[in-house]
Amino acid sequence: MSMIEVRPAKREELERVNELRRMVNDLHVAGRPAHFRPGFNAELQGHLYERFEADESDVLVAAVDGEVAGFATVQYVHRPESPYTLPLDFYHLEEFGVDAAFRRRGVATALVEYMKADAKTRGFTRLDLDVWAFNDSALAFYEAAGFTTYRRYMELEV
Repeated sequence: MSMIEVRPAKREELERVNELRRMVNDLHVAGRPAHFRPGFNAELQGHLYERFEADESDVLVAAVDGEVAGFATVQYVHRPESPYTLPLDFYHLEEFGVDAAFRRRGVATALVEYMKADAKTRGFTRLDLDVWAFNDSALAFYEAAGFTTYRRYMELEV
């Protein structure tokens, strides 16, 4: 049985995380080609390093027997009260992916369990994410992990 370790990423692992992010980006380009830019440009690659360095975000990895098999970028969100909303504090799952070679081996579940525990430790009472409607496998996973829909975006092409 393989050992899955979830933890904050090390700087030297960010190149591997960007390989996984490229896979996720390619999936989004294929699913919404009129929305997402093809390729994996330097700005997208650099975004990971910004998340790694920022105080209000982190890059997490799931390593299987020492090999980075999955990742998550997370943000610690503290929104002040607005005319529409009360103050909102939540743990936001910004990006998430597991290498296809490691799927269905508990990697994604281990990442979610880590984030739930981390969120509680940090004083958050909920995890938040958004997912594209075309991404059926991600939707099925998130629902199986206990996420529920609380808001929906809709469009009408004209």
